[in-house]
Amino acid sequence: MTDSRLQVDINSDMGEGFGAYKLGDDAAILDIVSSANVACGFHAGDPEIMAATFSMAREKGVAVGAHPSFADLWGFGRRTIPHSAGEIERLVAYQIGAAQALSAYAGHPIRYVKAHGALGNLTQTDRGVAEAVTRAIKAVDPRLTCLAIALGFQDRIAREAGLTVKSEIFADRAYTEEGFLVSRKLEGAGIHDAEQAAERVVRMVRQGAIETISGQLLKTPIDSICVHSDTPAAVAIAARVRAALEASGVKVKAFATTA
Repeated sequence: MTDSRLQVDINSDMGEGFGAYKLGDDAAILDIVSSANVACGFHAGDPEIMAATFSMAREKGVAVGAHPSFADLWGFGRRTIPHSAGEIERLVAYQIGAAQALSAYAGHPIRYVKAHGALGNLTQTDRGVAEAVTRAIKAVDPRLTCLAIALGFQDRIAREAGLTVKSEIFADRAYTEEGFLVSRKLEGAGIHDAEQAAERVVRMVRQGAIETISGQLLKTPIDSICVHSDTPAAVAIAARVRAALEASGVKVKAFATTA
């Protein structure tokens, strides 16, 4: 059964190498996804990688956004680093600015912002961090869309601040009964089987709900689906998720314009 009213974006984290070091198959993933979250230099990325990633996304018609994080190259942005609210605002503003500059240089301006790793997780569970990231986006460019984890603090706070917000779920991460992402430190946090990930995504999109580890459904808008690009099965999962969505009648389209 198809439903032409259903439409969703697929996003993935891109440009996550540094200097001579590469991570993930960005070219292959960009043939599948509709939006690319580009690292801004703090957990990965540098001017050369950023410019090349924005250019490749432009050529493939994929929308682009900034992917700011804690300044944590060593830990790939997955460690929580204590900051004041003001420091978080400025580190996010700094990275949005870098993404704006390099995307403009590549002729493919960013349209949204999505926080990465530990910073992103905190925007889901910590009101103060969510408010700080929201203030940074609004101060730099209130026209930028905020891509926020569904059911998290930032999803609500950014809407209240007047930003355009799109709600995101994860194809390859498990959820707790509260609707939070299961910690990567715990067994079962990641979903590595492409077929399992695809079937679960279709269920969530068609139900309009997050599926927890027990099978409970938590209702939420779903505008975008993240498939991480840094796992061994990334390309297979992304391809299978898109194919399964389209086979079920769900249209895959970027939530932000690429023009």
